[in-house]
Amino acid sequence: MNLYELTIHEAMDLLKTGKISSKELTMSVLDRIKSVEERVGAYITVNAESALRHAEYADREISKGNISPLTGIPLSVKDLICTKGLRTTCASKMLYNFIPQYNAFVIEKLNKAGAVIVGKTNMDEFAMGSSTENSGIKTTHNPWDLTCIPGGSSGGSAASVAADMCLGSLGSDTGGSIRQPASHCGVVGMKPTYGRVSRFGLVAFASSLDQIGPLSKDVLDAALLMNVIAGYDSADSTSVPEDVPDYTSFSKKGLSGVTIGIPVEYSEAEGLDPEVYGAIKNAVKTMEGLGAKCIEVKLPNTKYAVASYYVIAPSEASSNLARYDGVKYGFRDKDKNSLIDMYKSTRSKGFGPEVQRRIILGTYCLSAGYYDAYYKKASQIRTLIIEDFKNAFKSCDLILSPVAPTPAFKIGEKIDDPLTMYLSDIFTISANLAGVPGISVPCGFSSSGLPIGLQLTGRHFEEKNIFKAAWNFEQATDFHKKKPELTTEK
Repeated sequence: MNLYELTIHEAMDLLKTGKISSKELTMSVLDRIKSVEERVGAYITVNAESALRHAEYADREISKGNISPLTGIPLSVKDLICTKGLRTTCASKMLYNFIPQYNAFVIEKLNKAGAVIVGKTNMDEFAMGSSTENSGIKTTHNPWDLTCIPGGSSGGSAASVAADMCLGSLGSDTGGSIRQPASHCGVVGMKPTYGRVSRFGLVAFASSLDQIGPLSKDVLDAALLMNVIAGYDSADSTSVPEDVPDYTSFSKKGLSGVTIGIPVEYSEAEGLDPEVYGAIKNAVKTMEGLGAKCIEVKLPNTKYAVASYYVIAPSEASSNLARYDGVKYGFRDKDKNSLIDMYKSTRSKGFGPEVQRRIILGTYCLSAGYYDAYYKKASQIRTLIIEDFKNAFKSCDLILSPVAPTPAFKIGEKIDDPLTMYLSDIFTISANLAGVPGISVPCGFSSSGLPIGLQLTGRHFEEKNIFKAAWNFEQATDFHKKKPELTTEK
């Protein structure tokens, strides 16, 4: 096995026993990036020189017996999480040369844990999109089929994990942006409970929905990453001072005593691919074989989730992105003479079409005379969706559903149809609106060989139960063991 193919927990075992060094592991990953990055396009910035320095430092610490949970492990980070001294672009012309003067909370946690950051990954501009085609810098390709999208907005992070260009990654999830690309790329992706992981240093899209989480090669790796990044942060007013359990302590094999809810509404969702539906039905049988009791539950307001989300998220984006005006930092059109012309031109040239579309939509929804009709109404629907989950969890411990209605589609297939693209997140948006945690785990493949993901959603702050169920499912199947061959020419 090549070193870059290792999982985090496999690499940690080898590092602890001295069978490999962090420098060897990091060099293997960097060489892998050199060999496949041109075809995959997962990275915006590769941090090779600094990564090797950190790897050498990790090796010195290991030799002294100072081993933290991620010491010497090469990871990638989505390019909207601030990294001190390392370019953070949000895949936008607006921040193309922006170098933060501080680290995000999660980066500080990774540094303390001894991780090695090899680079910043591509994404939809300011995390707005479901395919990573909205990046203002490059197109990322799905490692399973280079003609297909990797999902979005954390498409670069998911592709970097799937293509063995890192051992794990951090992404962000506003409406499914970790889980959906994880599903399309055949990796594991966790969206934690809102407030479980600090958003300090995360460039904001929609502040009441955004959440940082891990993408990894298997469930144990995702739990290891969550152990490090979860926790209270006084710098984030939405961070919750809840104790962090050991997410890796799976008490036993099997799911005896666990009740899993299957939402009636999801099987009737618009555009659900028969192969995805078939894979989910097989996953339900696997869960039952592990001892779980599967029952039907109702989430009656699911049908309003997409409409509600696409009022709330653009409204918050409109407010958050108002700061990019060409005055304080970031891109500025210097050819304009008047202040108003400079504002207009800077924002027109600095933001891509999808970002502009959402700013306009959000500004309209928040404008005088329309706030009550749109934003207030969407917020009321959000409350109903939260109640739906609370009611469903009275009769079950977890909710099982698809992650995306279809496997990955072809690059360019839906880019000119925003409404169809928005429906890509139909199964994931509700969890963000309700603030509950959810995970995507590989559960099958389409007839064309593309991965299909299974979503498990749980109660607030019950990520441990989700990890346990996901790990048991993973142990009973071998979908996570398959690797893309990366033989298709670009």
